[in-house]
Amino acid sequence: MSWQEAERRFADDAVARETLPRTFERSAARNADRVAQRYKGGIYDRSLVAAGVLDPAPVGDYADLTYAEMRSIVRNLATGFREIGVEDDTRLAVYAQTRMEWAQVDFAALAAGAVVTTVYASSSPSQVRYLLEDPEATVVVVENRALLREVLDVRDDLAHDLDAIVTMDELVDGDDSDTDESADGDDDVYTLGEVHGLGADAFDEETYDSWLDATAVDDLASLIYTSGTTGEPKGVRLTHGNFRSNVNQCYKRFADRPDRDEGVPGISAETTTLSFLPLAHVLERLAGHYMMFAAGATVGYAESPDTLREDFGLVRPTTTTSVPRVYEKLYDAIREQASASPVKERIFEWAVDAGKRHHAADDPGPVLDAKRALADRLVFSSVREAIGGNVDFFISGGGSLSAELCALYHAMDLPILEGYGLTETSPVICVNPPEEPKVGTIGPPVVDTEVAIDGRVVGEEVADVPGDVGELLVRGPQVTAGYWNRPDATREAFSAHDALPADATVAGTPPGERDGDPEDPWFHTGDIVQLRPDGYVAFRERAKRLLVLSTGKNVAPAPIEDRFAANELVEQCVVLGDGRKFVSALLVPNFEAVETWADDEGIDLPDDRRGICRDERVRDRFRTEVDAVNEAFEPYERIKRFRLVPEEFSEENDLLTPTMKKKRRNILDRFADEIEMIYDEE
Repeated sequence: MSWQEAERRFADDAVARETLPRTFERSAARNADRVAQRYKGGIYDRSLVAAGVLDPAPVGDYADLTYAEMRSIVRNLATGFREIGVEDDTRLAVYAQTRMEWAQVDFAALAAGAVVTTVYASSSPSQVRYLLEDPEATVVVVENRALLREVLDVRDDLAHDLDAIVTMDELVDGDDSDTDESADGDDDVYTLGEVHGLGADAFDEETYDSWLDATAVDDLASLIYTSGTTGEPKGVRLTHGNFRSNVNQCYKRFADRPDRDEGVPGISAETTTLSFLPLAHVLERLAGHYMMFAAGATVGYAESPDTLREDFGLVRPTTTTSVPRVYEKLYDAIREQASASPVKERIFEWAVDAGKRHHAADDPGPVLDAKRALADRLVFSSVREAIGGNVDFFISGGGSLSAELCALYHAMDLPILEGYGLTETSPVICVNPPEEPKVGTIGPPVVDTEVAIDGRVVGEEVADVPGDVGELLVRGPQVTAGYWNRPDATREAFSAHDALPADATVAGTPPGERDGDPEDPWFHTGDIVQLRPDGYVAFRERAKRLLVLSTGKNVAPAPIEDRFAANELVEQCVVLGDGRKFVSALLVPNFEAVETWADDEGIDLPDDRRGICRDERVRDRFRTEVDAVNEAFEPYERIKRFRLVPEEFSEENDLLTPTMKKKRRNILDRFADEIEMIYDEE
């Protein structure tokens, strides 16, 4: 039996069609004594600790919470939410960083019948107001006093009333003298510990079960707002059935199935993951939250993205989910540590080269096997140990991953299984399987999913690519029914079955064999992909981000940008050229690497970053890197001119989304002068 057939037939207690609270309740019953969550001490003033519900974790270390203990907290919080006014269909917003309480609040709110809406912790005041007002959220759970103040500041400007605000942390007066004192003694402001206490006093199991029974699989579970990279954020309506179907689809692909060879890793109750992506985003919500708790796995919560190396070592995860930018940063840190001296740097480069050649070889042979073993002993084993020593595989989504970088991780025996999806698809459409990952692809479609390729949006430049290239369309039980209060946007995103071109390629699970109506409309992803002859999909570009040169040629910037991902001198790259005669780029240097290079070459650099970017010797060095990248592309796709810019793209300067995607429109505005200089040089 092939792995694809085994995947389709796989059955397990974690595979079911039910609501999310029922999934958690069943998993908690099966795994009562297993560790559900691990939480770190010395970071938060947790109100659940102050209320005596949780023991404080050691400062700088982790404490454990079993499934039985987590279930008790979830049940009491659900009852407490009911006590403070949550009813069926109440929109409850969560405004917090990813942490243990986020997960508990999510399951508790869903059990109480609420619809969970999300607000990124990095949101501006105007975004907070929009993300509360658009869904008409009447209950808000915030992380701490600072975010409470943000909500209080916009409360009076909302077009609706807030019934209650809950803080995860204690409302402790510190040195923050300008804190809005209106929170103190306010009847509608509670701590999570207080909500838990109300629930513990009022909890009745029969009543609790009646709330779960009253929620149907097709009921709305969450509104998750798109990142807004292409306009005003839209609230994606995701039902319990959408999420639960995607849990089934992903778990079937990743589960520790009996048909797999012993050396192939999988996800099970033995799995431990480290959660650090925003739970406000759909990727972590599905892959690091719903799927993990359905499986009975252990979820540890990182302190912050800046402490990942330390938290990996403490939690020792077997898998984790992240976006490409984090893998780029992690590799940069690995390479920097391995290049502490010229000798170590040469050993590292040799080991990486040997590992890449071994991974790419169909039959490595004894010589390459020996080199790979030596590389592992000298370099790769210490790299794996530095991130906990237990990682079986990483999962990547939320953006395009450089094939070169992915191959480097595979070479170090840290395979990255790249996948693809959108908020509108809960999110996973495709992902690489552990038993047969293919670098440079986003894997085949998950089970119960039908995809189609519409080639009308691409030009003749892709005619020689094997397989079919075009916009990806999708149907399946994980696909949203549409956007919140946005009927026009919903109509634009979907098309009826008869709107599909007659020559479109259709793949995946046929309509008669998947859940849902075989005549469901197709969802237009807006992404250009290649459906290869082997059934795997390769991402090419967002349709809206294809650069159309003034010569009429279409250029996908993502593959060009990805070529710089593993470059030690280039921190970030954005490729430009829409409406212009040629392709150009803005490059953000890795200034530490540039300074190391300059020291090695005996070059005296300017003291400031702007001066470094203008230094002709530095520009000549980067031209060498650009020329090397250009060799992989057609002449019309090559970067003809570039500018070095001193400012890194980040959330703080509004050039990256919370999920680390580039805000191209903002980047174009921020560096408009540099871009004009590129093209004025003609």
